[in-house]
Amino acid sequence: MLEKRNKLSLRILGICLLIGLLAATRIFENVLFYDPFWSYFRGEFASEPLPHANLLKLVFSLMLRYLLNSAISLGIIYLIFFDTKLTVFAAWLYFLFFILLISAFLALYMLPDEPHKMYLFYVRRFLIQPILLLLFVPAFYFQKLHSR
Repeated sequence: MLEKRNKLSLRILGICLLIGLLAATRIFENVLFYDPFWSYFRGEFASEPLPHANLLKLVFSLMLRYLLNSAISLGIIYLIFFDTKLTVFAAWLYFLFFILLISAFLALYMLPDEPHKMYLFYVRRFLIQPILLLLFVPAFYFQKLHSR
């Protein structure tokens, strides 16, 4: 009984540490990542043109941040469900979402007209924030609950 309780305590501690890493990624985003849209989307961007960005540096930075958030999120998913197959499945989902989201981001950024700013804002948000974790955990929990 005590051993089971200690394992649960370690899992909870691990989840808390990983959530802390997600928070640290967010707190130090200006230091760690190149993102010319950070200040742009904080202001009145509706009337402003899109900022010029070094596209290669921006894509690399978005990829690095998505990879970091995804790795931490996969650790959280593993510690919550303790299921390797589910974690591998989630990793594939993260990979597929990255391909879709980075393609959409690039397409929206390169469009010649500007009525797509809000779409760009939301696609960027999915790339830089661990929103998929908030979607996957309840979905996997529901699946586990109904598969019993």
